[in-house]
Amino acid sequence: MDEEYDVIVLGTGLKECILSGLLSVDGLKVLHMDKNDYYGGESSSLNLIQLWKRFRGNDQPPEELGTSKEYNVDMIPKFAMANGTLVRVLIHTDVTKYLNFKAVDGSFVYNKGKIYKVPATDVEALKSPLMGLFEKRRARKFFLYVQDFEETDPKTHEGMDLNKITAKEFIAKYELEDDTIDFIGHALALCTDDNYLAQPAMDFIKRVKLYAESLARFQAGSPYIYPLYGLGELPQAFARLSAVYGGTYMLNKPQCKVEFDEGGKVVGVTSEGETAKCKKVVCDPSYLPDKVQKVGKVARAICIMSHPIPNTNDSHSAQVILPQKQLGRKSDMYLFCCSYSHNVAPKGKYIAFVSTEAETDDPESELKPGVDILGAVDEIFYETYDRFVPSHDSAADNCFISKSYDSTTHFESTVMDVLDMYSKITGKVIDLSVDLSSASATAEE
Repeated sequence: MDEEYDVIVLGTGLKECILSGLLSVDGLKVLHMDKNDYYGGESSSLNLIQLWKRFRGNDQPPEELGTSKEYNVDMIPKFAMANGTLVRVLIHTDVTKYLNFKAVDGSFVYNKGKIYKVPATDVEALKSPLMGLFEKRRARKFFLYVQDFEETDPKTHEGMDLNKITAKEFIAKYELEDDTIDFIGHALALCTDDNYLAQPAMDFIKRVKLYAESLARFQAGSPYIYPLYGLGELPQAFARLSAVYGGTYMLNKPQCKVEFDEGGKVVGVTSEGETAKCKKVVCDPSYLPDKVQKVGKVARAICIMSHPIPNTNDSHSAQVILPQKQLGRKSDMYLFCCSYSHNVAPKGKYIAFVSTEAETDDPESELKPGVDILGAVDEIFYETYDRFVPSHDSAADNCFISKSYDSTTHFESTVMDVLDMYSKITGKVIDLSVDLSSASATAEE
C-alpha cells in the first residue's frame, strides 16, 4: 500500500465506482478502497437474509417468501433513461459489455387520485384519459414542437430564444392547464419541484425530448431500462473496468483515515497502519463527516408483494410519480416496482419502493398515499436516511465528496453529480457524444 496514486477512491457506491472507472480510463493511477467487505456502500443490493438482518435484526425470513439468493433488493433503486446520461457513460467506458439491461414496462403518473400512463408523444396525448378533448389538442401541439425541436437548428425554435424565456413563459404559449403542466414537468421532464418554471425553457424542452426519444428507443411501455439482477451489477462492472485499466481494489479496509499536510491538502489515506500516498481523494460523505452538511432526509418504504402495482396494466416493472401538488406536499413521491422479470425476486414476487424527501418525522403516515396505491403487501420495511452535501472547498483540500442519493427513482440527478465531480477532479468536461445504438436492452418476452 505504500505506493503513490493519482487518486484514492473511498467507498464502492455507484457514484464512486463510476468515477473510479472514468478516471482509470483517463490513464490516472487509482486505488479504490472500501471499509465494508461488499461492493456498493449505500447503493448495495441485498438478498433476503441480508434484508432481514438489516431491518428485522435476525436472519430468519419467512419460508413462503422463497429462496434468499433469488432476491437482489437494491437499496437505492433507480431506473436509467434509455438515452440518458448514465447510458452514455456506460457506452463511453464500454461497461455495457458487463451488463444486461432490460426495458421497464411502464411509466405512470398520479393525478386526482388515479394512476395514468404518462403520455409522451402527440399520438399518446390524443389518446390519454388524463386530458379533455380541447386540452388534448393543445398538448398535441406542445409535443409536436418538442419532437421537431433541434437545439442546433434555430428554425425549429419558432423565433423563441429558449435561453432567455422561462419554462413558464414557453408553456403559457400553449395555454396548458395546471394538471397538464404538472405531469409534463414532474413525470416527463422529471423535475423534482416547481423551480424549473422560473428557469430558461431550453433545459425543460431538452428533458421532455429526452423522455420521448428514450421511449421510442426500445418501443417498450416506458423510457427506462434496468439491469437484470438489479443495480448491484453496476458498481461491480465499473470495478472490473477500473481493474482492466490498472486500478487497484481493496475491500474490507477498516478505518480509512484521510491524511492532510499542514496546509490542509490531502496527502494520503491510512488503513491498518499503512499509508497510501495520493494527490486527490474521492469519497462518499461517510468517510469525511466533518466536510459535509446535512441538507435533508429521505423517507422510504420497501415492500415485498405477490402482485404488480394495481392499475399499471400488470407491469412487472414500473415507475409511478406522484407530483407534489397532487398530495399537497413540497416534494414529489416516487413508486418503483421491479420483479422476477428482472431477476430481482423469485417467480411471482415483486419488490416495490415508495420514497420521498421527508417533510415530517413520521415516515409511515408521510408515505401512506404511496403505500396505499400498492394494495396488499407481504412485508413492509420503513426507514429514513439523512442526505448530505459537501460543505468544503474541494480546490483547497483536493477532497471530492459525492452528494447523498436523493429520493428519485431515476438516475438523472445522480449522474449529474458524477459528471460535476469528474470536471472538478480533472478540470475537463467529459465528451459523451457516443453511438447510442451500441447499447441494447431486451424487451419483455
